[in-house]
Amino acid sequence: MTYSFSDLGVPPRLVEHLRSGGITTPFPIQAAAIPDAIAGRDVCGKAPTGSGKTLAFGLAIAAKKARSKPGFPTSLVLVPTRELAAQVCTELAALAREPRRTIAVYGGTSYGPTRKALSRGVDTVVACPGRLEDLIKQGTLSIAEVSTVVIDEADRMSDMGFLPSVRRLLNMTSKERQVMLFSATFGPEIDSIVESYLRRPVFHDAVPDKSSVGEVSHAFWKTERSERLGLTVGLVRTHGSAVIFCRTRRGVDRVAKQLSAAGVSAVSIHGDRSQAQRERALARFSDGTAQALVATDVAARGIHVADLPCVVHYDPAASPTDYLHRSGRTGRAGRTGAVVSLVTADQAASVRGLQTALGLSDSGEVAGESRSPRVNLEARKDRRGHDGDGRGRQAKARARVRSRKPRRSASRVSDSTKR
Repeated sequence: MTYSFSDLGVPPRLVEHLRSGGITTPFPIQAAAIPDAIAGRDVCGKAPTGSGKTLAFGLAIAAKKARSKPGFPTSLVLVPTRELAAQVCTELAALAREPRRTIAVYGGTSYGPTRKALSRGVDTVVACPGRLEDLIKQGTLSIAEVSTVVIDEADRMSDMGFLPSVRRLLNMTSKERQVMLFSATFGPEIDSIVESYLRRPVFHDAVPDKSSVGEVSHAFWKTERSERLGLTVGLVRTHGSAVIFCRTRRGVDRVAKQLSAAGVSAVSIHGDRSQAQRERALARFSDGTAQALVATDVAARGIHVADLPCVVHYDPAASPTDYLHRSGRTGRAGRTGAVVSLVTADQAASVRGLQTALGLSDSGEVAGESRSPRVNLEARKDRRGHDGDGRGRQAKARARVRSRKPRRSASRVSDSTKR
């Protein structure tokens, strides 16, 4: 049975807002969770990234009419990363009657604008746990009157060690609070949060249909370490743009420089870059100025780029969960996408285990006989004879593209109505 947002109990004002953005049919997690969320019940939702969780809890928050006192917000959304905080805040502000009464709170930004906004009055705070605890200790705000709490990307919260902070913050909120927890995966630590803080929660394990996930191909290419750069350049040129994941911050910077030297405009995001640098990099990638965004796992959550055609695991993911969240940047909201992992000989055994755990290879073998159009790179040797793959000093590479360069498609950051 197909439901409309009206059928789910969404107020007419919000239904019209969604319709104006071309959103008329709920995704599975939305159809499952929204009625209980609007009714004020505690909700525990399991759904993969990109399946519409933000709109599921965002509509419930927007349906509330309570106006908060200055310094005492009534709704709190806890998220693990700065990028996710900014994205969720944008989406919730678009649903609110007064957008300015929704703010994002995260590290790397000035305290001044946050203090000013809170003094005027804010209804909803979207926050990373660390910065929020700092503001509370400073006496800038109180969450004692928060009656709606959302814990988004709870598995990533667990991975990053934020659950103790989440517990402390939950203990500061109203005893009559509604708690909604959403996660792509569950484990003992998250189960403990559910048991301790959710009262008679309704569980929704939504298996997304093709309209919400899209067609995504997964390939695992056996390659030499020295071939990875050329293959990556070929993938970016073929697809028009790509997000490329590396294991380390140093690796991110190295690959971004090598791509630029090979004629592919690239920007980077990792933990050593300031918030302003990260935002500028994302803006360049979003408006199509940069063809490649190279990142550590900090970007695997929270960055939503609409119509992203390709994800490259330059260094294979360390775990099935990491693979899912990295790969989830493409194929969002019904779009198609391609995910390619570049696998060297010493990584083959661990990647076979990854494939088996994810059900991506029946045989358990690393796949990948077919390749993208290849780009040959000629790198000048440095004095020690090292090539352009990053061993020794950075070699300056020149790209000679033998295949026709495909039309470039610029990626866009999701707008406020994107699910």
